[in-house]
Amino acid sequence: MRKPSEDEQLLERALSAADRTRVVRVERGVRRQATEVFEQLFGPTPAAIVADANTFAAAGRDVVDSFRRAGHPCPEPLVFDQPDLHADYPHVEAIGRYLASGDAVAVAVGSGTINDMTKLASHHCGRPYLCVATAASMDGYTAFGASITREGSKQTFECPAPVAVLADLEVIEAAPEGMNASGYADLLAKIAAGADWLAADALGVESIDPTGWQMMHGRLRAWIADPNGIRQGDRRAVHGLIQGLLVSGLAMQWTKTSRVASGADHQFSHLWDMQNHVHNGRAPSHGFKVGIGTLASSALYEQILPLALENLDAGRLAAEWPELSAIEADIENRFDRPELRAKALEETRAKYVDGAAIRDQLQRLRTVWPELRCRLREHLLPFDELAERLKAAGCASMPKQIGIAPVRLREAYRQAYYIRRRFTVLDLARHIQFFEPALAQIFGPRGRWPIEAPGRGVDEGGGF
Repeated sequence: MRKPSEDEQLLERALSAADRTRVVRVERGVRRQATEVFEQLFGPTPAAIVADANTFAAAGRDVVDSFRRAGHPCPEPLVFDQPDLHADYPHVEAIGRYLASGDAVAVAVGSGTINDMTKLASHHCGRPYLCVATAASMDGYTAFGASITREGSKQTFECPAPVAVLADLEVIEAAPEGMNASGYADLLAKIAAGADWLAADALGVESIDPTGWQMMHGRLRAWIADPNGIRQGDRRAVHGLIQGLLVSGLAMQWTKTSRVASGADHQFSHLWDMQNHVHNGRAPSHGFKVGIGTLASSALYEQILPLALENLDAGRLAAEWPELSAIEADIENRFDRPELRAKALEETRAKYVDGAAIRDQLQRLRTVWPELRCRLREHLLPFDELAERLKAAGCASMPKQIGIAPVRLREAYRQAYYIRRRFTVLDLARHIQFFEPALAQIFGPRGRWPIEAPGRGVDEGGGF
């Protein structure tokens, strides 16, 4: 009998720790095992296949055939035929109506869009579901939550992960150009997310869960080691990528938070989602936006790590820390859309700490900084290496490739800080009152993204 690989052993341990997902299979041709797995979990319950035209052709037809050959009840599949399908709430409602017409359990055949829509619709119907993954494009397969556009704004809805995921390597290796690259960027972002967790842990804001950390980071360097292989569809590289993405979702199930997989890198992506950002007529992929967010996080860490924070003046900085009312006024000026402004106010009020708490935190930072800086330097990859890996994998490696100009990216730093309560490098820079000086360097003449001519209004700076 073949000994399981390290990746397979880690995946099995992560699966045993998950609170929802019970079966994960990563194999070639596993789409044809859908009936076997479905019957083990749901017995004779009818199976309702949900796909789009592309994923149905790639895997959905074989899934349907497997059920019909076995004589298993399988109503006519729901196949979305829009050429550029998005995860919009009306589609969730359509899937809900499809499921409500009988007692079937859904089988989502697709990647992020189909999976998220089916996940939320199944939750609304009070039913579990099974997923057949068709691309290594993101880590949401085994994660809770669904990212759906509702009333013109991208929102994250709470809903449980699938009970089973079948990842067919034959289909994933042949995924359309950019899909697996998007997943590579999403997985590479765990480097930046891990750094943010290290900082939050060291400052007593949010402790590291050792099991969740080991799941996510125990094999992360191996999973992201071959970006060229991802671009070329190399079997070993793609296999490692989908393993890593699945483990990431399972780690979120274990920790019951996305902290293990998401930091400031994702806050940039969430911001652009909430702004309905499009480039060349369509929204850039989640992974590509997160990849640019990862570079943005890295650029900020580059500015902070050389600082002698063990010598900072905690008392002076605490005395200069702004009142909540001043921060709220900055939010009012910085966000035009009412729903974004409301979200920023909600999240910022939730994480606001007063001057006394800032003083205590900065005094702790003085003590832990020498060790924390060493850990961060050991954990992080250099900015240039991150950019080269993204480029090699076929990802966006420059903001302009997803339609984000330097002036807008500079403002995105300021806005992204406000939209999530999670402690990240954005908060660290704010708390040591080095945020604007760091941005002046990042976007200065010798910075990562030089701005030739200063912007106007809020783009020129301001805030605190």
